[in-house]
Amino acid sequence: MLGSLVAALVSALCYGIAAVMQAIAVRAASRRTAEVAGEAGQGVDPGLLVRMLRQGLFLASIAIDLAGFVAQLIALRNLPLFAVQAIMASNLAVTAVFAAWLMKMRLALREWLAVAGVVAGVALLGLSAGAQGASRVGSVFQLWLIISVVIVGVAGFAVARLPNPVRTPALGAIAGLGYAVLAVSARVLPGFSPMQLIKSPAAYTLAAAGIVSFLLYATALEGGSVTTATAAVVLAETMPPAVVGVLFLGDTTRHGLAVVAGLGFALAVVCAVALARFGEASESHRHSEPQPEPDEVGQPVSRRAALAHSERPEG
Repeated sequence: MLGSLVAALVSALCYGIAAVMQAIAVRAASRRTAEVAGEAGQGVDPGLLVRMLRQGLFLASIAIDLAGFVAQLIALRNLPLFAVQAIMASNLAVTAVFAAWLMKMRLALREWLAVAGVVAGVALLGLSAGAQGASRVGSVFQLWLIISVVIVGVAGFAVARLPNPVRTPALGAIAGLGYAVLAVSARVLPGFSPMQLIKSPAAYTLAAAGIVSFLLYATALEGGSVTTATAAVVLAETMPPAVVGVLFLGDTTRHGLAVVAGLGFALAVVCAVALARFGEASESHRHSEPQPEPDEVGQPVSRRAALAHSERPEG
């Protein structure tokens, strides 16, 4: 049990760090200006992922994501879905702290309190989580997983054509639902041997959900706040798997600690989502700052520097 809890925490740490790295990579690879990204009719850009694959930072984030996914699989083998997914919610606290350091953003007192709330919620879950329930499901359950991936994909491509500020949280929420399908699929895998994976529909559902959700999440980050998008992802990927685990997979808490588990779950998720204000406040503060003075040619100095950097030949 302790090893699974550590694995879940490692997974959350990896996902949180990778989220900020991917946000930087998305904005570097995007061919849309902030104004264009906020307009309707842009949709999902499949070439975005191809351009991101040329960046060392993005490739490093993928490696970190894979390490987090392996740790998540380990946690799901021994912990109930509600505990693992709530601990995954703590990756938003990691995202906020890491963004504050790497992107030079500032966390106010309320954000640090939210981070502390996430930590406290995770601690309560660690104390109260029982063993996981059943991992074997019928063909009807797996069929619904496949249908869910299709619905997520169709909805995501439709929502991607909406303007901001609706586009970023809506895409994040749909991507989160895709990650929820991924978590449930990972939970019901019969094993990890090549033959077991080849024969299991859940393995294919897991792969499809991961690809679709990642593309939608990357699209959400175009022209949007990393924490706003990630907050929507966290909320949508946490609640549905918890409900599925309890209702259909037999997940339970330790005897007499159901209330503690519920409190920990709510505290972790609510405090994680509350950190979305950090992203919005940072963006507003950045937009309210005075613009740099133009140089002798008439272009703002910072924009001229950015243009000069973008015109350098790639090494």
